[in-house]
Amino acid sequence: MVRSFFTARWGAFCTALLMVAVLFAPAAAQQATPAGGGLGGIQSANIFEVKPDANELPGYAEQTNAERTKVQPGNNAPVWRQVNSGEPGYSSLPRSQAPEAGVLIQRFVQYPGSQYTTAGEAWRQVRNHWLVPYGGALLLIAFVAIALFYLAKGPIKVHGAETGRKIERFTYFERAAHWVNATAFVILALSGIVMAFGKFFMLPWMGSAIFGSVTWFLKTAHNFVGPVFAVSLIVVLITFAKDNVWRRYDWTWIRKGGGLLRPQHVPSGRFNAGEKIMFWVGMLLLGVVVVVSGLFLDRVVPGLMYTRGNMQIAHMVHAVSVILMMCMLLGHIYLGTIGMKGAYKAMKTGYVDETWAREHHDVWYDDIKSGKVPAQRTTHRASKGRSQALVRPTSGSH
Repeated sequence: MVRSFFTARWGAFCTALLMVAVLFAPAAAQQATPAGGGLGGIQSANIFEVKPDANELPGYAEQTNAERTKVQPGNNAPVWRQVNSGEPGYSSLPRSQAPEAGVLIQRFVQYPGSQYTTAGEAWRQVRNHWLVPYGGALLLIAFVAIALFYLAKGPIKVHGAETGRKIERFTYFERAAHWVNATAFVILALSGIVMAFGKFFMLPWMGSAIFGSVTWFLKTAHNFVGPVFAVSLIVVLITFAKDNVWRRYDWTWIRKGGGLLRPQHVPSGRFNAGEKIMFWVGMLLLGVVVVVSGLFLDRVVPGLMYTRGNMQIAHMVHAVSVILMMCMLLGHIYLGTIGMKGAYKAMKTGYVDETWAREHHDVWYDDIKSGKVPAQRTTHRASKGRSQALVRPTSGSH
């Protein structure tokens, strides 16, 4: 009985002693510092404060490559000559997925406008020293020239009174194709301007956090809208190609400057010579270059080699063609909106007044009057409900 009592008391005492040891041991351990520092003698240190650096050792500059390998493995002339050679080193990534995984520094090249240096630095020089400043200046010059022309000349107006007789200039399908392509272009143009020039006129007042988010959103939109522009461009080219064939009277329009500088009669079909140049040069030539280079940058075409060098060249081609295309389309947008009375309404509703057609596109108007071209091309069912009086062909006309 007594033995059992002392055994129970002794067990309680040992349990209490163990609990005290568990509670106070961590504090004692924190206060005690090993002789060589914490963590078993391993001391924490700032890597930039570790002395001496290898290059501060006596005779560092006179070391041979073999000696340098001992103090700085990998930092010797043979290693850097191999890195700068552009020859791929070892990489565990498959070449089909990462063709340049083993190439740290690109080969030396000289792009137009750059020095003879590594390809990445050469591309940076072309972008920062040529594409951004001169491309931005060209866009600004085009915008200012259009603004000055508008202030000096004002919009092109119709001189005669409207007759109330309407001609269908664009069908619903033509207008839909145009607006899809135009909307995609505006999104691409605005996002491209922000990505190329935004750091100059947005970043200072917007701040890096907001500007970064806005640019990321626009970059993502740019990548997704690009294919939409490509498809709609093909539709536009096929739809309007027939009426943009060059005619002999288009040379007269060119010689007279389209009647923009001084009022004079200039012959024009459904589309004038300026619109035809915009179609063949701005939309077909530059548009195809923009689309091909853009899709390459999007990396959506399978089977191509998307190396850094190829991407750099594609970017430079894309930037130059886009800037030229934007300059041409600025004039097109101006004349299609505030620059010519009735032009925007034609693309909005599809119809123009007889007077507008006669003064701006007389050859096309004469073809309608003679019956060569129908005044109403949309089927009766599609145009049901319209109240416009349409121009009727007359005998004995052109």
